[in-house]
Amino acid sequence: MSDCIFCKILAGDIPSTKVFEDDQIYVFKDLYPKADVHLLVIPKLHIARLDEAKTEHADLLAHMMLSLPTLAKSQGLDTGFRTIINTGPGGGQEVDHLHIHILGGSNLPGFK
Repeated sequence: MSDCIFCKILAGDIPSTKVFEDDQIYVFKDLYPKADVHLLVIPKLHIARLDEAKTEHADLLAHMMLSLPTLAKSQGLDTGFRTIINTGPGGGQEVDHLHIHILGGSNLPGFK
């Protein structure tokens, strides 16, 4: 997707602060963090939104979810963390590339 900011990050066209990468996912620090720790976990395969994922993406989605605790602990979030997946404009999704937010730390905002 030539106009997708996350695809441009994956291609190295836009810089990011990488935290982790493997053959399926890329994890980086959010440019505008909402908490002390705020990571974005994105699949290397472009899937626009969670509601567009298909059964053939099940292994990728499982890999993303099962990676979250290890990623959180790598950032010092030993007592817990929050995960958020915004889906579509009505769900607050701003970038049309599936991503999971990992948030945590002492300044974790509450829900309003």
